[in-house]
Amino acid sequence: MKKVPKKELSKLARQIKLLILDVDGVLTDGGIILDSKDNELKIFHVRDGHGIRMLLKAGVRVALVTGRHSEVVKRRAEELGLTDVYQNCRDKLIAYSDLATKYSLAGGEIAYVGDDVIDIPLLRQCGLAVAVADADEEVKAVVSLITKAGGGRGAVREVCDLLLKAKDLWKSMMDEYLKA
Repeated sequence: MKKVPKKELSKLARQIKLLILDVDGVLTDGGIILDSKDNELKIFHVRDGHGIRMLLKAGVRVALVTGRHSEVVKRRAEELGLTDVYQNCRDKLIAYSDLATKYSLAGGEIAYVGDDVIDIPLLRQCGLAVAVADADEEVKAVVSLITKAGGGRGAVREVCDLLLKAKDLWKSMMDEYLKA
């Protein structure tokens, strides 16, 4: 793992304008429930979702990039107000490049959260590379930050909070929630 001092991490986070998230193993714990009627179920952490909404409100874009296809992911993205959703995306650099071009962003303005080896090429390209706590060891070796929480257990919220705090948006966000 690249050890990044807290001050440097804050500097990297301050530049982020787009957060790209993997789904299985990042927004979920990696488990997939299949029933006998071809329904797929996933469990999402509510605080991860709230963190995403706070980022969107603060003007930070959020995209989902996943190697699988699932109607559940489509539904969750709609609930959160996410419009950039790439499913069946085995080469995640294609989505990364598309998003960077679409929003005229440099690599240093993009963060990515991943958990498995398919994520490594994208993690090596972005400005802030993050692995969830229970990510594959190969993934942990190439990132700047490893969350304290595992995938589907609040890891995304940690990243959202980090970005908001680094951008000095945390206090104003909290002030809105705490006003009586």
